Amino acid sequence: MCGRTSCHLPKEVLARACAYRDRQGQRRLPEWKDPDRYCPSYNKSPQSSSPVLLSRLHMEKGADSCERIIAPMRWGLVPSWFKEADPSKLQFNTSNCRSDTIMEKRSFKVPLGKGRRCVVLADGFYEWQRCHGTNKTQPYFIYFPQIKAEKSESMGAADGPEDWEKVWDSWRPLTMAGLFDCWEPPEGGDCLYSYTIITVDSCKGLNDIHHRMPAILDGEEAVSKWLDFAEVSAQEALKLIRPTENITFHPVSSVVNNSRNNTPECVLPVGSLVTKEIRASGSSQKMLQWLATKSPKKEDTKTPQKAESDVPQWSSQFLKKSPFSPRRGGADLLERWLKREKEEEPVAKRPHTQ
Repeated sequence: MCGRTSCHLPKEVLARACAYRDRQGQRRLPEWKDPDRYCPSYNKSPQSSSPVLLSRLHMEKGADSCERIIAPMRWGLVPSWFKEADPSKLQFNTSNCRSDTIMEKRSFKVPLGKGRRCVVLADGFYEWQRCHGTNKTQPYFIYFPQIKAEKSESMGAADGPEDWEKVWDSWRPLTMAGLFDCWEPPEGGDCLYSYTIITVDSCKGLNDIHHRMPAILDGEEAVSKWLDFAEVSAQEALKLIRPTENITFHPVSSVVNNSRNNTPECVLPVGSLVTKEIRASGSSQKMLQWLATKSPKKEDTKTPQKAESDVPQWSSQFLKKSPFSPRRGGADLLERWLKREKEEEPVAKRPHTQ
């Protein structure tokens, strides 16, 4: 299952991270719809608003179905046929949709038939491992393995905070398959767009933590096919819904247990269980540059956006083990963590049942 996520990147950075190529091979950025409704957070729960990718054709008649937009939507699908005036009165949980029953439940079968497929964006998601023989649980932060992005020569290096904010900071967002719907209040008013995350059986690497995981679309081809409902049928798109092993994770503090806690501590590795970073690694250097930037919540609206030709493209990497990469967060917490880790060698780790 998936009941908590983190998505803290500023909206301009998130758009650059979602660069894609259109049918002519031109590199493009998705455009934001209602960007003021996006609230970055380290701790998003159902009924909150999160950014999703979808085909522009859903919003604009006559648009090319391969073109994309990013729109904040409510987490927890409210079916278009729901008759109550208050969506919170929906009597069943629609934050997740099991892949094996997607064609059996009207709430999901109808939007799937209408081509209402979307990609839910996040830094990563949280899952809780139950400790054997106790009532205690250990939360984990789960995300794509982070590898160095390719940048064009014109982008150059970011030598200071003022330069670093102009470039993509190399965090690859998690891209989860979802469905969305549009609910119109019976008494009139604005339409409510909401979504559900499709879940599958866990991959081998995560099975010790939880038996379910989001259906993750790994790579541009998978994302493109899932979103392009005009060219790719539902039957073909559903073939993309399967577990992926291209995932990594680390244990985090129980501070994330409370959804009201929205701090960098939610994604920071637990000190006693963290895999040690190699002293001269690019990740350490990148993290130190991150620490020099201001909080993502205080995004500078005047920051110029890089040209589309400068947007990096991602490649996938399959890892047999789970090296833990630090996350961007508060300078005081991460700086202490980095200084401590520089003196030690890396240790491989897997989650284990206590």
